[in-house]
Amino acid sequence: MVKTSLTALAIILTAVPSMAAEIWVTNEKDDTISVIDVDSLEVTRTIPTGERPRGIIFSHDYSVVYICASDSDAVQVMDPETGKILHDLPSGEDPEQFVLHPDNRHLYIANEDDAITTVVDTQTRKVVAQISVGVEPEGMAVSPDGKVAITTSETTNMAHWIDTSTQKLFANTLVDSRPRHAEFVKDGAEMWVSSEIGGTITVFDASTQAEKGKIEFEVQGVHPDRVQPVGFEFTNGDTHAFVALGPSNHVAVVNADTYEVEDYILVGRRVWHMAFSPDKSLLFTTNGVSGDVTVIDVAAREAIKSIKVGRFPWGAALRP
Repeated sequence: MVKTSLTALAIILTAVPSMAAEIWVTNEKDDTISVIDVDSLEVTRTIPTGERPRGIIFSHDYSVVYICASDSDAVQVMDPETGKILHDLPSGEDPEQFVLHPDNRHLYIANEDDAITTVVDTQTRKVVAQISVGVEPEGMAVSPDGKVAITTSETTNMAHWIDTSTQKLFANTLVDSRPRHAEFVKDGAEMWVSSEIGGTITVFDASTQAEKGKIEFEVQGVHPDRVQPVGFEFTNGDTHAFVALGPSNHVAVVNADTYEVEDYILVGRRVWHMAFSPDKSLLFTTNGVSGDVTVIDVAAREAIKSIKVGRFPWGAALRP
C-alpha cells in the first residue's frame, strides 16, 4: 500500500509542469506589462498598471514586483501570481528608475521632476529620506555590499554617490551628457554610467570615485547622433557588457576588461533596456518605437526572434 501511494505521488509530481521563467516588460504608452515566457518566447499575459510604467524590478525573493508608474507619481507593488496591485508606495513626483537595497527592504527612487532621490521603506511604506541630487535624476544603482547608492542626473551630467548609512551625498563625479543607467560590476570594484547624448559609458573605480576608462561607440552606417547608450547588462562573470544604443537600433558587445567594443547586433527600433534569461543564454531587449522585444542568442551574438508587445516597451525584468 505504501509503495502504491509513493508511486502514485511520483507520477503526480512528474506530471506537474515546472513554471517557466518569465521576462516582464513595461509598456509606457499602454499602461500595461507584457509577460514573456522564456521557453516559448511568447507573450502569455498582459497586465494593467498605473499610468506610464517604466522602471520595473522584483523583490529579491520574487514575491512582489515593483513598478514605477511615472505619471501616477507612485511605485506600485504587485502580486506577480495574480497581477493584482497590492498597494502603492510613496515615491515623490515622476519616479522613473529605482533600485532595491540588498536588505530587500529599502527602495532608492529617482524622482525626475523633483531633483531628489527618495528612499522608501517597503515594509512600513514610509519615506525614510529625501536626498537632493542634480537636475532630472534618472539612473539608480546600489553596491553589492549595500554601502553606496548612485543616482545619475540627466541635466547636471553627474553621478551622485550616496552613503546609505547616513543617506547623504559624499561625492559627485562628472560624466558625459545625459547620463541614463548605472551599475556596479566586478563585485562592486567598478561603477559604470551610460551617457545617452554623450554617446559613451564612463567607468569609475568605486573605491576612489576616480574615472578609469571611457567606452565609445561607432556603428557603421549610423550617424553618431543616433548612437545613444542607455541600458546595459553583464554576462556571467562580468566578462562582457551588452549595451542598448537607443535609436541606432543596435546593441553593442563590450569586453568588460579591455573596454573595447567587439560586436554590434541589429535589433528593433529605439532599443532601451534589457533583461537576461536565468542562465544568461538569451537576452531580451525592449524596442520602444517598433513596439517589440528582440531575443538575442548571447553565445552567437545574433538576434533570433522579435516578439510583439505593447506600445513603447521601456523596462524589463527577469522572473526566474
